[in-house]
Amino acid sequence: MALDEGTKQRINKELADNEVVLFMKGTPVFPMCGFSAASVQILSHLGARFKGINVLEDPAIRDGIKDFSDWPTIPQLYVKGEFVGGSDIMKEMFMSGELGDFMSGQGVALEPAT
Repeated sequence: MALDEGTKQRINKELADNEVVLFMKGTPVFPMCGFSAASVQILSHLGARFKGINVLEDPAIRDGIKDFSDWPTIPQLYVKGEFVGGSDIMKEMFMSGELGDFMSGQGVALEPAT
């Protein structure tokens, strides 16, 4: 299924309306796969406010986001409209401290739990 114009506009609107967006399987409260759960944990640990979009609820978004980013897997993280990567990249960046630095550098307020 190719990325149609309506789906592309919906994705662009979500990215424009939210600083941090995680396209994921399930919701931040109830992730439906281990990779999505790990991604939520990383963002929560950093204290990043983010919008989780459940791709399981919408086949057009589930297929379309892969074409949109040219990235084959879900979850996918976007910060200020920029594609960052999937769960493996998020984990590597988090472990090195790069993800928090990148998000702060983009002007995203981080409020880590104390």
